Amino acid sequence: MAFQILLNMFIAFVWMFLSNSFSATTFIIGYILGLVMLFMLRRFFSTRFYIERVVAVAKLLLLFLKELIVSNIAVLRVILKPKMDIKPAIFELETKLTQDWEITLLSMLITLTPGTVVINISEDRTKLYVHTLDLEDVDNAVNSIRNTFEKAIMEVSR
Repeated sequence: MAFQILLNMFIAFVWMFLSNSFSATTFIIGYILGLVMLFMLRRFFSTRFYIERVVAVAKLLLLFLKELIVSNIAVLRVILKPKMDIKPAIFELETKLTQDWEITLLSMLITLTPGTVVINISEDRTKLYVHTLDLEDVDNAVNSIRNTFEKAIMEVSR
């Protein structure tokens, strides 16, 4: 991915020098031309086209922002209720992620979402133990994390 980005930047600078214009507009045009050329030559690279990964990162960021807003509203509802009928719980989340940075990112995304916190990771790094403020159904919570954060992280990394 880094090679493709550097190559795209190189193509943009070459375009600026060939055009004999050193403005931002010329650089952007060269960058777009480089994107088109790299897209046409993508089968010659051993990794996938880097824009796909950039789009996956943007989707992960938007997903986190959506989950952050939804969970903030849920925590606010719990706090503003006259009667605190919450069901705090700790549940085990088995993950398919293998790399340390993927597990760390998943843990951080879960912890940054209000009402949940990762309290421990198993020694073999396959299970996360999550504390939640209000848990209705364990299977629903596990599937929700798997289908949102874990899936989005796998799209970014693989």
